[in-house]
Amino acid sequence: MTGYLSRLAPDRFTMLLIATVALATLAPPSAAFETPLKAATDAAIAFMFFLYGARLASSTVVAGIAHWRLHALVLASTFIMFPIIGLALRHVPASVMPPQLSLGLLFLCALPSTIQSSLAFTSIAGGNAPAAMCSATLSSLIGTVLTPLLVAALASTRGAAPMGHAIGEIFLLLLLPFLAGQLLRPWIGGFVARRKAVLGATDRGSILLVVYGAFGHAVSAGIWHVLPPQGFMAMLALEALVLGFALLATRWAAESLGFDRADTIAIVFCGSKKSLAAGVPMAGVLFPGPDLGMVLLPVMLFHQMQVMVCAVLARRWAEQARPAPALA
Repeated sequence: MTGYLSRLAPDRFTMLLIATVALATLAPPSAAFETPLKAATDAAIAFMFFLYGARLASSTVVAGIAHWRLHALVLASTFIMFPIIGLALRHVPASVMPPQLSLGLLFLCALPSTIQSSLAFTSIAGGNAPAAMCSATLSSLIGTVLTPLLVAALASTRGAAPMGHAIGEIFLLLLLPFLAGQLLRPWIGGFVARRKAVLGATDRGSILLVVYGAFGHAVSAGIWHVLPPQGFMAMLALEALVLGFALLATRWAAESLGFDRADTIAIVFCGSKKSLAAGVPMAGVLFPGPDLGMVLLPVMLFHQMQVMVCAVLARRWAEQARPAPALA
């Protein structure tokens, strides 16, 4: 029981996110501090995507293209099934859940898969880790371009599309730094790899900075006054349903298409997860203003939910793979 509960406990980064939201609630940035905070946030976002480009080995994607059926299924789950779900959730009545939260759910459904946890859980469960690495990497690469386009196209059906200057900021803060990191990777890739822990802390610090700015701005605009308890509970219930459906649908699709156990595990973990690391900076670009805190809330909560559920699922798969003890 103790081991089971420990797997459900929030990880350190989630606790830091909660602490950052609490800090933004108790001490939001003053009006005089908002402009330098916005500049620091933009710099942090650009630096995150530069480091991501420098870390990402293009050869990993090229080498894994041969397993195209697995990658096609993961991408279909990430960028077709999930966005359809998000579009359906946009029709939840405003009396049940505020429109900003349903927009956040739509944004969540358009995000790419996460690399680190998809690979970690696939490895723990005894799945095809190289395929998971390639598939999640490919998802993140495509998501850098496709996620903003999906959000713009789908949100426009309800009049909330992030357009105008956001397109230019996507290029300047996301694509350009990422491409610069890729181009410089032959010279700095080794340096980045050797300092993975330090630069990983920089990534997490950048996310916390964006979250503080977003929620500080949202608190000043009265987020905790306009967020009804029933809307918050409805969002949690809907996210649980979305995650459960994604896990079941990806497993059913993989088994129906004849994938073996190892590939099925990789498909389930890569095709059901969403990236907080990509979501926070993208949201900062796509949804500037007081609504950003509300848009980010579903992404942060889904992050912890998927970690908790997938940790239990990975351990269960690992236990099933263990050979039975020999009888004396």
